[in-house]
Amino acid sequence: MIIASDLELRVGARLLLAPASFQVGPGDRIGLVGRNGAGKTTLTKVLAGEAIPAAGKVTRTGTVGYLPQDPRTGDLDVVARDRILSARGIDEVLRQLRVAEQKMASEVPKIRDQGVRAYARLEERLHVLGGYAAEAEAASIASSLGLEQRILTQPLRTLSGGQRRRVELARILFSGADTLLLDEPTNHLDGDSIAWLRDFLKSYQGGLVVISHDVDLIEHVVNKVFYLDASRSTLDIYNMGWRAYLEQREADERRRKRERANAEKQAAALQRQAERFRAKASRARAAQQMLHRAERLLESVEEERGPDRVAKLRLPDPAPCGRTPLAAEGLSKSYGSLEVFSGVDLAVDRGSRVVVLGLNGAGKTTLLRLLAGIEQPDTGRVIRGHGLRLGYYAQEHEELDLDRTVLENMVSAAPDLPEVEVRRVLGSFLFSGDDVYKPVRVLSGGEKTRLALATLVVSSANVLLLDEPTNNLDPASRDEVLNALRTYRGAIVLVTHDEGAVEALQPERVVFLPDGVEDFWDAEFTDLVALA
Repeated sequence: MIIASDLELRVGARLLLAPASFQVGPGDRIGLVGRNGAGKTTLTKVLAGEAIPAAGKVTRTGTVGYLPQDPRTGDLDVVARDRILSARGIDEVLRQLRVAEQKMASEVPKIRDQGVRAYARLEERLHVLGGYAAEAEAASIASSLGLEQRILTQPLRTLSGGQRRRVELARILFSGADTLLLDEPTNHLDGDSIAWLRDFLKSYQGGLVVISHDVDLIEHVVNKVFYLDASRSTLDIYNMGWRAYLEQREADERRRKRERANAEKQAAALQRQAERFRAKASRARAAQQMLHRAERLLESVEEERGPDRVAKLRLPDPAPCGRTPLAAEGLSKSYGSLEVFSGVDLAVDRGSRVVVLGLNGAGKTTLLRLLAGIEQPDTGRVIRGHGLRLGYYAQEHEELDLDRTVLENMVSAAPDLPEVEVRRVLGSFLFSGDDVYKPVRVLSGGEKTRLALATLVVSSANVLLLDEPTNNLDPASRDEVLNALRTYRGAIVLVTHDEGAVEALQPERVVFLPDGVEDFWDAEFTDLVALA
């Protein structure tokens, strides 16, 4: 169980959450919702013990499994299977068992006896932790999340960002924690994996807090909704499911509007009467009382919730370029003995639209990194045509410098742009006032997404490489991105699980990985987008 008492959250001087008290108990499946930047990620970090609140305290009983938006796995030389098993300490027991087996094979009696005793002790320890059945359970969870057997034998450094995130999700689900805190768990999952996760969370017996912009997941899983209201810095608690919450919230808004209107009507009448009484000295005291009464009436009713602010996005006017600003010939890439893809040919003509499809692990992100020049191919070459200006949006936001501020990242992206114009663009992406001085590492996933998109806006890019640009976005912000895709006049190479993004792009061609086959786009391929 997690108990929050008078919890207050701030980022710098800005209040995210006024003192609030609540608890997460067994059987509570809570959907934490609110617009991007409202403080959802900050709240989950505090609940997990990864951050300190401005005031109040959090009490935790039992174990907590926390999946952040950008999980950091530490040692990237660890094999994926061992990383998952480490959630219960099984990886270390298996490692020691292998050492004991080597000692048991020794020809030295003393060492052999040590190995026998250690092996018996470790087998007992393994049994307590779930035995070899736990290994099978971990493998089953990993498989359900799209992690094949071969992936589980690979070091984490050879995996894509999406695969590493799925390893972390598998680790958290395998941990058997009493309370789960999941921040955007469906990022990088295909449709089948999302369906499996939805069923897993529906039957979960512990406490759950989930942040997700996957409305279908929230609708089918949660039995409570916590709404973080950015305009009032409050946490509104609804002890009901998603559909009932939407109806109740709409009813609350109508009630607030009605109560506000009545209070304003009564206050106006009192103020008019007070003005008439002021003319006579004998009634000055009564007039003052009426004005105070009018003020109390207005203070006693809640303000109407204004519409959530949304970042206004318009992608840049592309700089002039040649007919084919970007091309690739015979690209191949391997990590160790694992071949990701080979023989990829691609010509990105001026203003063209290309979608890259392939199952998780097929190399979609790797291809974009090769095209962006971040990694080098094993064979083949990337050809940068006349006038190329490249804009790259990375799903893990590695193009952002986490140690620099929001403003410093923007200035680096557009060094010739006057600061007043940089600030104007940041303001349109909801970074205003002291927000521009925040280090990027403290931003939520949605805020990092907005900043990464803002750097594209000032880039004058004529070719955009976009890797899951709608991840971490609330519905209104996602609509802005989709509209920007529709209206951008430069070339786009897109990797996405979002069918709406492909529909907005209206692609002309598709590249299938790992085979590297290029074809004209056909609407029949749409069914593959969510699965890819």
